[in-house]
Parts: sequence; structure tokens; C-alpha cells
Amino acid sequence: MSQKILIVDDEKPIVTLLNYNIENAGFQTEVAYDGREAINKCEKNEYDLIVLDLMLPEMDGIEVCRHLRMNKIETPILMLTAKGEEFDKVLGLEMGADDYLTKPFSPKEVVARIKAILRRSKKSAEQSFNVMRIGDLVIYPERYEAEMNSDTITFTRKEFELLFHLAKNKGKVISRDQLLSSVWDYDFVGDTRIVDVHISHLRDKIEPNSKKPVYIKTVRGLGYKLEEPI
Repeated sequence: MSQKILIVDDEKPIVTLLNYNIENAGFQTEVAYDGREAINKCEKNEYDLIVLDLMLPEMDGIEVCRHLRMNKIETPILMLTAKGEEFDKVLGLEMGADDYLTKPFSPKEVVARIKAILRRSKKSAEQSFNVMRIGDLVIYPERYEAEMNSDTITFTRKEFELLFHLAKNKGKVISRDQLLSSVWDYDFVGDTRIVDVHISHLRDKIEPNSKKPVYIKTVRGLGYKLEEPI
């Protein structure tokens, strides 16, 4: 059975373009034209991925993303933004989006991003790992959760995948570009701010003091590493 993609955009020409190219790539599609309709469909149906425009009537894409994640709907989200400002991109990722594209975009690039996100999701679902312990941090890969001193910590999908990748390479310095390639599964053309935002959120969640991290260290000029706290 082909995978099902929900397209959420209020601009009908863009919906037509996306629908045509995504279906030609072998996916099934459904459409929602505003934020509330998107939420209603996601609560009643299961989708493999959501292509979500930032600027929507009724409820914008950020609010839709926040609502879905707060209600434990972890369907991967590809956010579309026409503005192009870094603030919009970062905010979308903070709310739980897996990826973003700035309009105007190539239909081929949309399909490529969809396939990359789904490929990562499939790998995560198929793999099974043992519990990992680093200092007081306990990571449960199969649950996409961690515990710190018996308190449960929850993450967005990308936050957890980044944490898990760092944990698998404990003690190794990994560059921002390497993290983009490994965690996001393709080249973000040097937009390493995405990595920095996710690192910041991980530190807020796992560090005793995010301003003086003892788990995720910055190695100036090189990248990041996760290590046992001293």
C-alpha cells in the first residue's frame, strides 16, 4: 500500500502542483485548506507525512504543529514558508517540524525531501536498541524518551534522533555538517543554525545548567560531542 501524504495549503495552484507531483512519485494524497481542517483530519486519519504551509487561515502552521505534538501525533512534518526569514524556520523546528522548505521551491525538491524524511522515519521504526546510560541520563531509543534522575524527558523526533546520534558516538567530536548529513539525512546547504537550535533545546532538557553544559559540549571551530559528566 502506498504511503499517504496530507497536503495543507490554502493556495489552490500550489496544492494542485504538490498534489500532481507527489502522486506521480507514487504516494496517495489528501488535502486540507486551513489549519483547523488539517487538525481534524489528523485526529481522524493516519498519515505518513504532512506537508504543512506556515501561513494558513483559521490557524497557522506553527499552531497546527504545536497542537499535533502536544496531542502526541508524531507524524513527520515538512513545513513550507514563503517568508524565508531564519526566525520562521527556527520557530517551525522548535514546534516539532522535521524539515522546512522556502517558497518558491522545485516540485522535485519537495518529493526528495518527503522521501528523505520517510526514509529516516522507517529506519528509526525498524531499528531496535538497548537502553543507553550516560551519567544520570538514561536513553530509551524504542520509546523516543529519556530519563534524568527518574524524571521522564520527552523530545520532538529530531531532538531525539540528534541526542541518540550523539550518544552512539559518545566522546567523539561531530561537526555540524556531519550532524546535518546523519540526522537530517541530506545536505541542508550549510544551514547549521538548525543543528544549533536543536542542541540548545537538548541542553534545556538534559543539562543541570544549560549555560554550563556537562553532557553536550561545544568544541569550538569543530562541532559538538556528548560525554560522561565529570
